[in-house]
Amino acid sequence: MAVTLKEVAERAGVSRSAVSRTFTDGASVSDKMRRKVEKAARELGYSPNALASSLTTGRTKLIGLISNNFHNPIFLEVFDLFTRGLQDRGLRPLLVNLTDETDPENSVRMLRQYSVDGVVVASSTLPPGFAKAFRDAGVPVVHSFGRASSSPQVHVVGIDNAECGRMAARELVERGYTHVGFMGGPEGATSTQDRYTGFMSEMSAHPNVKVSYSFADQYSFDAGRREMLHLLKNSPAQAYFCGDDVLSIGALSAIDDSGLSCPEDVGLIGLNDMEMSRWENIDLTTIHQPIRQIVTSSIELMVAMLDDPERYPETRIFPCSIVERGTLRALIEGD
Repeated sequence: MAVTLKEVAERAGVSRSAVSRTFTDGASVSDKMRRKVEKAARELGYSPNALASSLTTGRTKLIGLISNNFHNPIFLEVFDLFTRGLQDRGLRPLLVNLTDETDPENSVRMLRQYSVDGVVVASSTLPPGFAKAFRDAGVPVVHSFGRASSSPQVHVVGIDNAECGRMAARELVERGYTHVGFMGGPEGATSTQDRYTGFMSEMSAHPNVKVSYSFADQYSFDAGRREMLHLLKNSPAQAYFCGDDVLSIGALSAIDDSGLSCPEDVGLIGLNDMEMSRWENIDLTTIHQPIRQIVTSSIELMVAMLDDPERYPETRIFPCSIVERGTLRALIEGD
């Protein structure tokens, strides 16, 4: 049977309220008392009851971690970092899949049923209205991988997707491609829109380079493969910015199955630098998104908001960089 608080109090020779205070964050208890209680707890194998503690403090330490694109393997890396990071801070992640959810208010009601202390929206494809709905409901919220804004309504941590689009365009031009393409994810996603805008803005400075564009219906391997198979039937570009590594890997599969080779026939550059992109059989040239720093910063903001729910919203944007591997032709001689 589980050891009770009463048994710890009797072993330590203190009151039950003293034991309760010892295991309550922020409660007043002397160092001598804490040592006696912790010694008794170790001897008896006592662990505080998290549910009982939440009833006492009004804090569950539950953090809703919500996303919607579970087809993309990058989120295995993201969730691993988030869950370990939150647990290291004494918080408990509650993972919620909003893949089929379209109403922000439904997600707010769902998370409120679990009395979460805060919410991290970990998605670049959920509309900004989801994060705002939590803010309007008085729930501390951070939007990770969200859209950059100079006047954010909620805390946003991520990258400048438009600049990533410009980086990809410059890379393709520098490598001498005369027909380039943008193959984005879902057209309605803000990340896709910004990457497309940045790409096309940079290409407008190079009128001698032909530009085409298309969109996959998901950030997924199958969607990238389908879209590339379609493109290869209709005068394909010499190289594509796929806007996401998993789309690029799907496109790479389509190129191979079509009897073509990469980068000799079709070049590819992705975005994220996910673990799979480094595999020898993929070897994807891509844009590195500093995922670990984004996750760490998001957790820092969440912890700060739990202490100060009225903290003014801020945007934290991290720089990206090109990672050269094997899916683009070499730079032109002399560059």
